[in-house]
Amino acid sequence: MKASGKRGQKGVQLSRRADDMPYSPIRKLASFADEAKKRGVEVLHLNIGQPDIETPVEIFEAIVHYREKVLRYGPSGGLLDLRLAVVKYHRNLGFNIDLDNVWITTGGSEAIIFAMMSVSDPGDEIIVFEPFYTNYNGFAIMSQVKLVPITTKVEDGFHLPSINAIEKKITSHTKAILINTPNNPTGTVLTEEEMFIIHKLCKKYNLFLLSDEVYREFVYDGKRQISALSLPDIEDRIIVMDSISKRFSACGARVGSIISRNKKIMETVLKFGQARLCPPTLEQVGAVAAYTNIDKYIKPMIDEYQHRRNVLFELLAGISGVYGHKPEGAFYTVLRLPVANADTFCQWLLTDFNHNNKTVMLAPANGFYSSVKKGVDEIRIAYVLQEKDLRKAVEVLRVALERYKG
Repeated sequence: MKASGKRGQKGVQLSRRADDMPYSPIRKLASFADEAKKRGVEVLHLNIGQPDIETPVEIFEAIVHYREKVLRYGPSGGLLDLRLAVVKYHRNLGFNIDLDNVWITTGGSEAIIFAMMSVSDPGDEIIVFEPFYTNYNGFAIMSQVKLVPITTKVEDGFHLPSINAIEKKITSHTKAILINTPNNPTGTVLTEEEMFIIHKLCKKYNLFLLSDEVYREFVYDGKRQISALSLPDIEDRIIVMDSISKRFSACGARVGSIISRNKKIMETVLKFGQARLCPPTLEQVGAVAAYTNIDKYIKPMIDEYQHRRNVLFELLAGISGVYGHKPEGAFYTVLRLPVANADTFCQWLLTDFNHNNKTVMLAPANGFYSSVKKGVDEIRIAYVLQEKDLRKAVEVLRVALERYKG
């Protein structure tokens, strides 16, 4: 059967959503890295938040000892044992969370998408502070939500602007504020005063608060993360999105959670969950074992990342023209480089440069902004390498900048 009419003559067209969906700035240079490796160049990866600290052995042991004869569909809201483990984890942190406040998701990514879709209709607005986790852009497009960015600056350590600056962005279409503390990509940890500002605005304008708390434990120098779950008076407007990926160095497991005390939100999330059937069973079994043994792993892991951060900034101090603030949390930092275009520089590192047969892969920071022409001279570094490799990577970066500027 032949197609007829103009549409048939032009051929089929993809959706606007397909055209708008961005490539990941973290992965878009991967092909150039692959080509460099084929040439025999060692690529030191500072571009992606893939921890190299070993995943708790209990996760693998729990999966190995899974002895059901059929790997059946699990509950759409996640395994009961894992939901109970997540409840216990939050109660140990001092939060009054019950079983019906927790659903398990297929990674933290799904938790964010479900949260966006639960509180927003197509065209509604969510305020977000940039630079932000780059996949928020993609999640918003998938959810048909408009992100309204408020820019933070490297000079301020990427902390929030004044309450007046935020309030100016609130319109009749604003449904929520999205925060991430500790932050990817900046490592910034929101202060008590900043959380009070967010709390005040959500209360005043009846907004939902979407809080991405994947890096909750990753806080340094005696500081502490203030969870949205601790905020009073707006309990029914808070949605927390979480994941085991970073906490247990288990990025490939794709197990997350969504937490809310709002019954209607949780009913909505469950309907979304039923549409995709269930989260992965074996990884949930492993996650139960991880939460059971969490105290064994957290402190040594945080101590190691704080040490790596300190080493990184000690070395960066010796590179002329590099500017940034030592991050308070997570395992990322955004730096301003003495280059006109970080995209071009990051690609050049992989295509035209090596030092002692080594180069470094970085993430251009412009992809972590929604505003046009922001972050063009900035990069994100993920300090997820062991100290010896981190030292190699920074030395390569130092030589590269000297040669590039020359």
